[in-house]
Amino acid sequence: MSHSPRRRTAEVLALLLVSLALGASACGGSSNPLADKPYDASASVGLAGARAGHKVDPSKPLEVTATGGDHITDVTATDAAGRYVKGELAADGSSWHSTAPLAAGAHYTVRVSTEDEEGAQGRRTIGFDTNPADRLLRVAFGPQSGKYGVGQPITAELSIPVQDPAARAVIERTLRVDAQPAVQGAWHWVDNRTLHYRPQDYWPANSVIEAHATLDGIKVAPGLYGGPSKPVRLTIGDRVEAVTDAAAHYMTVMKNGKTVRTIPVTTGKPGYATRNGVKVVLGQESFVRMRGTSIGIAEGSSDSYDLPVYWATRVTWSGEYVHAAPWSVGSQGADNVSHGCTGMSTENAKWFFDNVRVGDVVKVVGSAGATMTPFDNGFGDWNMPWKQWREGSALMAGKREGTSPADAARLRPRV
Repeated sequence: MSHSPRRRTAEVLALLLVSLALGASACGGSSNPLADKPYDASASVGLAGARAGHKVDPSKPLEVTATGGDHITDVTATDAAGRYVKGELAADGSSWHSTAPLAAGAHYTVRVSTEDEEGAQGRRTIGFDTNPADRLLRVAFGPQSGKYGVGQPITAELSIPVQDPAARAVIERTLRVDAQPAVQGAWHWVDNRTLHYRPQDYWPANSVIEAHATLDGIKVAPGLYGGPSKPVRLTIGDRVEAVTDAAAHYMTVMKNGKTVRTIPVTTGKPGYATRNGVKVVLGQESFVRMRGTSIGIAEGSSDSYDLPVYWATRVTWSGEYVHAAPWSVGSQGADNVSHGCTGMSTENAKWFFDNVRVGDVVKVVGSAGATMTPFDNGFGDWNMPWKQWREGSALMAGKREGTSPADAARLRPRV
């Protein structure tokens, strides 16, 4: 029985497909080690210094070794938070060691890939814990979460003083400030335990700022590791600025760049001149008892006073306020007769009290007084030039920005 050419062609193609399928099944898997299931490399892969039921010393490097003809092709080590441990693989694949310190009191997972002499792929996963730290360094952020004005700095208070520049740099790298919208900002070491963070200019109005630390478990110095910290979230309100011209005896209050009120005031008289410069609202009290003895005026002297004061907005810890001063209304807008505070009518003081919040900016110009200091009497942070502020960062110490494009990019603070 004869077949048509078309039918014979179809039969030949079918036979070819069957042959190819048989050939593929005959050689499947064994000729391609990469297609095989990885073998258990537990017998050939070990972790130096790790014993069952014992914790690892975080001050020592992590080392993975391979024996029995196997060599290591890849290692990933992560802690419970997903942070990777940097490391180096030996050229011959016999070992891998960490190049960054381990965290104290942490759990790690090490995943090792190997290859034997025939090219087969092996795997081993090892889990271990590190010893807790001898001492823990904790950081407390400030202020507490809430709504603030555009001049409010972020603060970080350390539980243990830190002087060493290298240790300071380790700490500062873990202190993160995320702002929406983003701004350029930097940390400044006020002293061995205190850091302040501010942008180059005031925070943008209606922005959101979150400050947190990744210090937990990080080695800061021998025997000193970072501890847990609580993040803070700040919501910034409108840009409210109150500018007092002590020479003209008037305060101008602006909201988002627009003048909303002009207030006649009196400021510090000779010998008690109000401080110049930018201050930040620290708090508000509807009633304060003000006494001259609190600022060093002897009781019974011609300058002594003891007064009930209403609608007091504090701008320094030493007792400088913006407040109601009904006894000096005749001098407001014309003369400076106070002991350093900014006085105004009761009506204006109540309006000011109701329209500013903690973190808003109060600036004084034209006074015979000294300039508000940056850190020792409230928040005078904005009186320090930006270049000088950045030089107070441990990450900028000893470096000069702009030596090359690469340096400029590397040294630019991250928000």
